Amino acid sequence: MLYSPDEFEPLTDEPWDEERVRAGIRAIVADAGAAFDPDGLWPANEWDAWGSSVPVKDLYCGAGGVIWALDTLRRRGHAETAIDLAAALDRTLELWREEPDLSAAEIELPPERESSLLGGEAGLLLVAWRLDPRPEPAELLLQRVRENRDNAFEELMWGSPGTMLAAHAMHEWTGEERWADAWRESAEALMARRDEDGLWTQQLYGKPGRHLGPVHGLVGNVHALLQIESEWSDSLQRETARILEREAITENGLTTWPGSAGGPLAPASGIRLQWCHGAPGMVGTAARYLDEELLLAGAELTWRAGAHGAEKGAGLCHGTAGNGYALLKTFERTGDERWLERARKFAVHALAQAKGAPGRYSLFTGGVGVALFAAGCLEADPRFPVLDWL
Repeated sequence: MLYSPDEFEPLTDEPWDEERVRAGIRAIVADAGAAFDPDGLWPANEWDAWGSSVPVKDLYCGAGGVIWALDTLRRRGHAETAIDLAAALDRTLELWREEPDLSAAEIELPPERESSLLGGEAGLLLVAWRLDPRPEPAELLLQRVRENRDNAFEELMWGSPGTMLAAHAMHEWTGEERWADAWRESAEALMARRDEDGLWTQQLYGKPGRHLGPVHGLVGNVHALLQIESEWSDSLQRETARILEREAITENGLTTWPGSAGGPLAPASGIRLQWCHGAPGMVGTAARYLDEELLLAGAELTWRAGAHGAEKGAGLCHGTAGNGYALLKTFERTGDERWLERARKFAVHALAQAKGAPGRYSLFTGGVGVALFAAGCLEADPRFPVLDWL
């Protein structure tokens, strides 16, 4: 079995209705506005707050990610917010500097933890500059990017691939060559640390491993390395596609991937079929170079599994919306309208899940991530939040 059916639920029979979807997006934004406190930001879900003081601040599951999502939805014309987002981000940075997220967590974090895109200050500085382009956050962000060049975590959440995305975004927004230079410095160092077989060895939370997924492994690293055309772009795609073909687990024409190269599909933590581990994230992140037969087999498994159940819910990282992005990416690759229709079915279900479980204010695990996915389905836009939108 390629997934655990008891963790999923059948998709809703409710049809796709553009106006109802737009109303659902506006409702999520309105709920975030109603819950916001200028001093205390947003209340934290228990899972999101693990190991952190509240409010949670980071881009992954804290205020920084909510602010980024609200700004993105506003820029795309889906919903306005009355929150002063620039002031909210300044308050977020202030609180993060008083006590960074995960300060009480019993896990080993990298020495460069401040430079993390998703868990540290770098992501917050990037959003701060986007909201109010000033020299101070840009200068400090450039410092964080360069500090993170040799981060041994070798993955996107904490390591240099994440800050490479930030450097690329700043180069796109400003046109300043110093950002392209900083990206190139990290890219060359990351390529130099690549194992002979094309993987990287992560020293993640004190445990070495060779992970495959977008957050902590291979396809996230490759995604960052492909942001700017370089001498290794073509060979990197071919070699990574071969690794993914070798690591794929296929049954009855359906495909997924284990969390780690050569590892079991069902470790002690169970089979994961979600964006951060398993077919949805592999299809969604490697769609541009993944063998098409594997792409379709992974997308089909994602579709047949249906929506995540209440335990994992609607969100991006390990919920229904994140899985739905694999279907949007498959539509982009193939042009087959069936995949867009299927993605929209996931969006309708995810919006209903978010409505039924309000109060989770987080980009990767909460309602605003669902709103971004629904917006992507309205526009037939497969760009995944942060990874593709910076």
